[in-house]
Amino acid sequence: METVQNIKQRFEIIGNDPKLNRAIEKAIQVAPTDISVLVTGESGVGKENIPRIIHSLSHRKHGKYIAVNCGAIPEGTIDSELFGHEKGAFTGATSTREGYFEVANGGTIFLDEVGELPLTTQVRLLRILENGEFLKVGSSQVQKTDVRIVAATNVNLFNAIEKGKFREDLYYRLSTVDIALPPLRDRKEDIHLLFRKFAADFAHKYKMPPLKLDDNAVQLLQKYRWSGNIRQLRNVAEQISVLETNRDISGATLQAYLPSTEGSNLPSVIKSNKSESDFSTERDILYKVLFDMKSDLNDLKKLTLELMKSGAAKAQDINPNLIQKIYGSKEEDSEIEFEEQAVTAVMPTNHNENYNNSEDNYLFAETIEEEEVLRLEQKEIEMIKKSLEKNKGKRKAAADELGISERTLYRKIKQFDL
Repeated sequence: METVQNIKQRFEIIGNDPKLNRAIEKAIQVAPTDISVLVTGESGVGKENIPRIIHSLSHRKHGKYIAVNCGAIPEGTIDSELFGHEKGAFTGATSTREGYFEVANGGTIFLDEVGELPLTTQVRLLRILENGEFLKVGSSQVQKTDVRIVAATNVNLFNAIEKGKFREDLYYRLSTVDIALPPLRDRKEDIHLLFRKFAADFAHKYKMPPLKLDDNAVQLLQKYRWSGNIRQLRNVAEQISVLETNRDISGATLQAYLPSTEGSNLPSVIKSNKSESDFSTERDILYKVLFDMKSDLNDLKKLTLELMKSGAAKAQDINPNLIQKIYGSKEEDSEIEFEEQAVTAVMPTNHNENYNNSEDNYLFAETIEEEEVLRLEQKEIEMIKKSLEKNKGKRKAAADELGISERTLYRKIKQFDL
């Protein structure tokens, strides 16, 4: 059985961090089996090495190994890329095409950024994981494939599941074994080793003397956050190798190549998605205004009914808090002013009318309720129109933004004749 040290040499993996060693150990242990593996970790930590290790140590090592970046394939063509398509299945399908799962039959397929897969594609992938069956786009003939799937993601799939962007059953199918790779900032002792390896590689590539870091530069390397992880460290090493004529690098020289926004080891502040939050904030404000209006109208209706039943003076005694809320809290407002305001608001101008008529008593309250419904409907129409315009008429996107189902949105569009 291969040792961790042998695997590191074979795949040029630098570092002695315990978490890194444990991830390689798990890859070695799981390789002889056919169970699916999920590799997790931040972008740039080297997740692509794990599926290569697994494939090379498995009984499928003589089969094909295909790596697919799911985030780089447009949503409209990803099913065709993964599962293939029949001739004439869609515009531009001039011939039958084999998908990656058909080509990789008997081998291993690595699905990088699996969290970016559309939900419809996730259903197809789940079927392959369950019984190895799939359908080409535009075909009704079920095909079988024998493929080992290793997936990787840099996003939190539990959050994606809560938001409805990733299927929970697919997550548990993919993560039979979960291999987590640590970020570079948690591997402080490995950072200088990696930098020296990159510096030596670039010195050989560009035929220059290798770089040498002084103690201050080494400390700066280890304290820096490295949000881009190994990929960012390699980029910095290449820049310095090409641009610096003096091969002895001080801390001040190194600092010039590090973005100042990441100069400390403090947690970074992640800004929310502006495009989504703008509309969400505006929607929340509108909802609050509508609910406040509804509350005020309900209070007014309650007071109106009490006035009509018992008279202004008695209503003031019964519900002083409600009256204070509607007419304000100024002490100079007298009982006479209140009665005049209340009578003017509620009673008809013809004092000869019979106020005890039950139909007349509730007529005003019903009018208020009708006006309230009309106002709420108008606000609802405005919000639907705005969302449809923002999403260029795409109902699914508009429904997601409004927080309702697409079927409900379609019904609203027909109801309001939009």
